Amino acid sequence: MVKSEIISILSEKTHQKLKKSEFKEILDIIVETIVEGIKDNRSCELRSFGRFSVKKIKGRINARNPRNGQIIQTNDKISISFKMSKELKREINNSERETN
Repeated sequence: MVKSEIISILSEKTHQKLKKSEFKEILDIIVETIVEGIKDNRSCELRSFGRFSVKKIKGRINARNPRNGQIIQTNDKISISFKMSKELKREINNSERETN
């Protein structure tokens, strides 16, 4: 699902008074807020959906370049981790059982 599909679904399920451009702006603000929290090294939890958190990956001294086998050093990195909530996990697993 892409951003435009999410905006279309939101406009269908909610008040018709709001324009799709307003839904796009709301979605942009939500995503921007989550990104700012991640940049500030804070996790972002959306109840009944999941939690986005910062994961630090240490650099390696003895990593290898796959093209030529040369030993290289990699720098520390920051990655984003997502852990789904118990409610979401339960809902996904129940929907899989119903389709089987």
